[in-house]
Amino acid sequence: MVYESRERQVAIPGGQLATEAFGAPSASNILLIMGATASMLWWPSAFCEALAACGFRVIRYDNRDTGRSSSGPVGHLTYSLDDLADDAVAVLDAHGVSRGHIVGMSLGGMIGQLVALAHPDRVETLSVIGSSAFDESDPDLPGIDEAFLVHFSGVSRLNWSDRGAVTDFMVEVARLSSGTGRRFDLEAARRRAEGEYDRAENIGSAFNHAMLSGGDHWAGRLSELAAPLLVIHGSADPVSPLAHGVRLAEKVRGARLVRLDGAGHELHPDDWPAIIEAIVDHCRHAADRRAVLDRP
Repeated sequence: MVYESRERQVAIPGGQLATEAFGAPSASNILLIMGATASMLWWPSAFCEALAACGFRVIRYDNRDTGRSSSGPVGHLTYSLDDLADDAVAVLDAHGVSRGHIVGMSLGGMIGQLVALAHPDRVETLSVIGSSAFDESDPDLPGIDEAFLVHFSGVSRLNWSDRGAVTDFMVEVARLSSGTGRRFDLEAARRRAEGEYDRAENIGSAFNHAMLSGGDHWAGRLSELAAPLLVIHGSADPVSPLAHGVRLAEKVRGARLVRLDGAGHELHPDDWPAIIEAIVDHCRHAADRRAVLDRP
């Protein structure tokens, strides 16, 4: 049976984070870190329950400036990627997790890399979905689809008090993220966007993530990553093209790459079985993978 906890606030310096856990308290722990501008709702409850049903306690949370976590004024950023990595550790601490499995999506995957580098004793395994190396700077790698840049250029003109306009904007973000290889579920995207809007303390502050920087101390040091790395990437990802996931896997010794043919930059229900299977296998064989990494 899967047990769902109530939402719980976790203290961080100068604020708090909204968290939620699924699964038996005695199970091994998986911490989910979502990407830029997105609250923990982008880890659907049904996905968390399915992962927990495989024998894990699954914890999701709102990054700063999203959902019910602490937020600041729109256009005013007071934290870095390093702070967001420390936030992840604070969530582990609050839930009594001395060592857990980290799963990060997009920006969350970059945060996960920093957690694993800065706090290696806290990370059993690292799984990264639709992300890139946090320090990647190769101009020859393909960039974000031009349609995203055009769409996001309209952020400054949004009236954050206009629920309809803001949710329309977020639905279009979801549509563009889905790529062309999966059926886009318009109604599901609208329900999530409306849920995001209604739940958020300050919906506009999420876009402060566009100003994020940090991790300079760890740049060029991905080879020091001690946690076994799993890279999951869609072949039709329009935000972080597949080449980014391939490059990340190449940079880390022993990393495994799982390619989702036709998948975009999302957790599409059609891909849940493959994603969950890969994560569960990675977590359950952590000791074996570490033994391989430890060989000279």
